[in-house]
Amino acid sequence: MTEHNREAVATQGATPQPYGWLAHYPANVRWDAVIKPEPLFTLLDRAVANHGARPCTNFLGRVNTYKDIGALVDRVAAGLQSLGVTKGTKVGLFLPNCPTFVIYYYAILKAGGTVVNFNPLYTLEELAYQLKDSDTEIMVTLDLKVLFDKVDALLQSGALPRAVVASFPALLPSAKSVLFKLFKGKELSRPQDSKAAGKIVLEGQLMSRSAKLKPVNIDPAQDIAVLQYTGGTTGTPKGAMLTHANVYANVLQVVSWAPDLVDGQERVLGVLPFFHVFAMTVVMNFGIAKAAEMLIMPRFVLNDALKLIDKGKPTVMPGVPTLFNAILNHPKLKSHDLSSLKFCLSGGAALPLEVKQNFERTTGCKLVEGYGLSETSPVATCNPISGPTKEGSIGLPLPATILSLRDLSDPTREVMPGERGEVTISGPQVMKGYYKRPAETAEQFVGHFLRTGDVAIMDSDGFFYIVDRIKDLIICSGYNVYPRRVEEAIYEHPAVEEVTVIGIKDKYRGEAPKAFIKLKAGQSATTDDIMKHLEVKISKIELPAEIEFRDALPKTMIGKLSKKELKAEEANRQRSS
Repeated sequence: MTEHNREAVATQGATPQPYGWLAHYPANVRWDAVIKPEPLFTLLDRAVANHGARPCTNFLGRVNTYKDIGALVDRVAAGLQSLGVTKGTKVGLFLPNCPTFVIYYYAILKAGGTVVNFNPLYTLEELAYQLKDSDTEIMVTLDLKVLFDKVDALLQSGALPRAVVASFPALLPSAKSVLFKLFKGKELSRPQDSKAAGKIVLEGQLMSRSAKLKPVNIDPAQDIAVLQYTGGTTGTPKGAMLTHANVYANVLQVVSWAPDLVDGQERVLGVLPFFHVFAMTVVMNFGIAKAAEMLIMPRFVLNDALKLIDKGKPTVMPGVPTLFNAILNHPKLKSHDLSSLKFCLSGGAALPLEVKQNFERTTGCKLVEGYGLSETSPVATCNPISGPTKEGSIGLPLPATILSLRDLSDPTREVMPGERGEVTISGPQVMKGYYKRPAETAEQFVGHFLRTGDVAIMDSDGFFYIVDRIKDLIICSGYNVYPRRVEEAIYEHPAVEEVTVIGIKDKYRGEAPKAFIKLKAGQSATTDDIMKHLEVKISKIELPAEIEFRDALPKTMIGKLSKKELKAEEANRQRSS
């Protein structure tokens, strides 16, 4: 940890009350840390000042140093200001993992704006909803057709006011750039030929402007750095308002959890998508905070990932359980060298014990599980990297974080250790609230504790275990999938009378949606019909893994569709298979 970080994570005397986890806290980590709020871009400024010559991004063989990235960020920030980006302007990122994401993320923050992360897999309908709800004024994307065609449609429909388009070939090493244009030119769009060309600013134009960056006075505790969209507890997408202080604090909390890592000497594998809050914090911002070299993959391809680990020698690899499971099951795993890895952090979904043990045994690398949610920037707990971990546990609260388990019928009452209770969280990483939703924000809090909808128990050593969910949620490859959204999309099919969606166990994704459908009398539809209907309405991750047609669906006494019986049937079927 740098001297500046040591000051930022100064300690404060004795702990005010006897929290159960303190007796078993990692010896080299202080729970009673006080994290001084700073603008989030301070992380990058510090890395540029102290480690400017070190590699920052390594993308398909092209390396940019921290000094390079810092200079590009300042140029882009000045260009964004010349487009009118100022305090609070919402700027969307519609990008795969690439240096462009890193540059524009920090440039938006330096210009005073708020980053709005958009999932590149979203349908036009989903994008249009989030654009309107977030008040996004500018969208940043690449000239890849798979991305630009969606942005172009949004521009032409009037859903999006303006867009900045960067060049994908320009991100590649010179030889690869030429070859890409030569052999994969059909994958590129020509933004200048768009009917909405008047609303498009090419990156070259943005960066050629003579404007100078005007420093913005950021109030870290109040100013929103990121609008991170999440379904919350209802499935209706809402923007979690993460302040500069929220995200900055969470990065330093994660940094403090791994005190043996050395600034300017680590390499982080960036395979998780940066638009997802987990990767945003524990890959990109964590990497920047440690002045680490980020080995960036635009999308996960198992063979390519193993080759990159072999060649790039990452020391840290955050991932989701499906990633670690996929690596373990690769037929030629023994021919790849994973010995550079110091530790791996698993999040986004429950880590199966078998996967953890097999991965550690096979690689010799410690694999620890953490827990969090978009509303907590996202990390709230983690198993110790050094010291004992517990089977099936999400670990201990991060520094300055309090977990309180509340009575399921009265969230104002705290339950006793060993009892089941709803997880509520207090800490510097907890969001300011939901954007433009004061009523839903109020419902999400009890006092200053955030309600998660997850049910847990705490053992006598202060380790927490998730045992149930209050909210109707499927965690699929680390992504939140809300049955209600899938159900609403299926209901739009003219042959469907009733539908219920539940989560089922899936060997690869952890969980996956399954739809039970009752058709209207005299109507017919096949699984293929339903899937084709859904492909344009919901993202791939939300598509049902199975569809089962039934003559009737179970209902409660008052006539509401009931999931309980279907979940029990599936559990019995899986036990007997």
